[in-house]
Amino acid sequence: MSYSMLYDTDNNETHRDIKEELMFFQSAGIGDMAAIRENVKQRRFRDLNGTGTLSQDPVLNLKYHMVITAGLLTRVCIEKGLEAEHAFRMSDYYIRKLDFALTEDDVEKIHDEMILDFTGKMRTIRHDQKMSRPVYQCMDYIYAHLCERITVRQLSEHTGKSTSYLSRAFSNDLGISISDFIREKKIEMAQDLLANTDKSTLEISCQMAFSSQSHFIQCFKKLIGVTPKEYRDSHRHLTWADTDRIGRKNKLPVSPG
Repeated sequence: MSYSMLYDTDNNETHRDIKEELMFFQSAGIGDMAAIRENVKQRRFRDLNGTGTLSQDPVLNLKYHMVITAGLLTRVCIEKGLEAEHAFRMSDYYIRKLDFALTEDDVEKIHDEMILDFTGKMRTIRHDQKMSRPVYQCMDYIYAHLCERITVRQLSEHTGKSTSYLSRAFSNDLGISISDFIREKKIEMAQDLLANTDKSTLEISCQMAFSSQSHFIQCFKKLIGVTPKEYRDSHRHLTWADTDRIGRKNKLPVSPG
């Protein structure tokens, strides 16, 4: 098939000013959450005027545009300090999620989740660059022991700094208390487990070292606004086992083995 056959010569559409795209990627690259949240709020991703038509199928067209966004975003963030392998893994993760996107709304939701995730990572990197060494050491310890009970005294022993010093440093560098930071990171991992595994609320609360299932549910709802069950019901991702069951139920062909 020739280029002329693929290109609609009656289409007078011109591409939008590249400055808008550059500003978008610049905002994400510097971790400007306010600008990116506003972009998401205005649903700019769905406004494809001036972006070119990549497929006559509206869902596929939007998927192609998201893949392009993912590729450019990944490289911008790597250039600005995001570890390359981490960036590529994030990009691969969100692109694979497109396999299960059946509507334009599904694609938009994945896109918005991706861009907010990348921007959040870049915002953290900017904070890291301004953090004192003891706070950085604490964060490193917290991430490495997230499935354990972590106390300020343990962090004090790890860094050689007093508990009062660490409390002040966390507040000054991150604007949050140590206990709140630990709790937030545990809940973030719990969100991933709820969305991507079949583990029960009790199992997750034990894995994340909460004192009890009720305490976990209380903390989760306070931070996220919904219970773990409500979160799972609205965010659970399909697994291969799910698609296999769906295929058998609807008598659809499934992969052998």
